[in-house]
Amino acid sequence: MTTQSNDIHYLEIVSADPNAARDLYAGTYGLEFGDSVPELGNAFVASLPSGSLFAIRGTLAEHEKPVIRAYVRVDDIHQATEKAASLGAMIALPPTELPGQGTIAIYIHGDVEHGIWQLP
Repeated sequence: MTTQSNDIHYLEIVSADPNAARDLYAGTYGLEFGDSVPELGNAFVASLPSGSLFAIRGTLAEHEKPVIRAYVRVDDIHQATEKAASLGAMIALPPTELPGQGTIAIYIHGDVEHGIWQLP
């Protein structure tokens, strides 16, 4: 397994009922989720054969709505964030380090949320 820039590193489903969503994806696709990971918002995470991660978590704030968000792996998250902003994206979460996981950012373009992820 090799990791490549511009691959989907992390597919995140934010759900009002993460336990039910986890059970649905485990039952439908045979995914094996581990215990919740505090550094990832208490997400249940399954590793895919490609090396990508599939995660399901609950909302973290009252204003957060359920969403499916793909995080694209990048080599330089600051450069990628600046490029997205220069192309009209609104930066919703600037580059933020997740201990032991890497650095993430979220931007919104055309009412769609996008994530980017730089590995440690």
